[in-house]
Amino acid sequence: MTTRRALITGGVSGLGAACATRLRADGVEVITLDRAADADLVVDITDADAVHAAVSEAGAVDILINSAGIVGPNMPLWESSLDDWKRTFDVNVFGLVAVTQAVVPGMVERGWGRIVNIASMAGKDGNPNLSSYSASKAAVIGLTKSLGKELAKTGVIVNAIAPAVIETPFNATTSPEVLAHITSLIPMGRVGQPEEVAALVSWLSSDEVSFSTGAVYDLSGGRATY
Repeated sequence: MTTRRALITGGVSGLGAACATRLRADGVEVITLDRAADADLVVDITDADAVHAAVSEAGAVDILINSAGIVGPNMPLWESSLDDWKRTFDVNVFGLVAVTQAVVPGMVERGWGRIVNIASMAGKDGNPNLSSYSASKAAVIGLTKSLGKELAKTGVIVNAIAPAVIETPFNATTSPEVLAHITSLIPMGRVGQPEEVAALVSWLSSDEVSFSTGAVYDLSGGRATY
């Protein structure tokens, strides 16, 4: 069998790093794309030209894990600035779009691909004082559904994961009050672990997924009820 190659944005830390570890254990060749200096491809995903150049340099990509993201402002909507919103969307939405646009044509040409977008429960039911983050993740969910339909007959499968609170450095920038509130919504009474997300990513990146596309998989400890 030909070894699959995965590109993971935000692959140096948090969920991205956990996904990299898991996919390597699955026998997948992993390329990390991150702003961090120790990434395989050091790129700011808000720079679309740099993204396309880096993906071209990387060569064929069979699996794309869109994990890069930021929390954005922790405050009521009316206190946040448009610049705050633009920055959140530049990373969480437009950066994701740039990377996806760069890899999809090659996947379609080869007739096989897996794209997994890391969304959030916030994109489904909203988190107070995280309006720009919640809206950006709702956008990720919407584009996943659309792209899944666009690629449905190509062999390229697109799905999203909507985690609740996961124990990663990502949440270090979330205010304690907001973090306590969203953790209290989880019926299991605990936060998730990065390895639990990575296990689902592993499955969604595999040949075992063949009749699911444009779907959103909750990983919420019981928080999601729809």
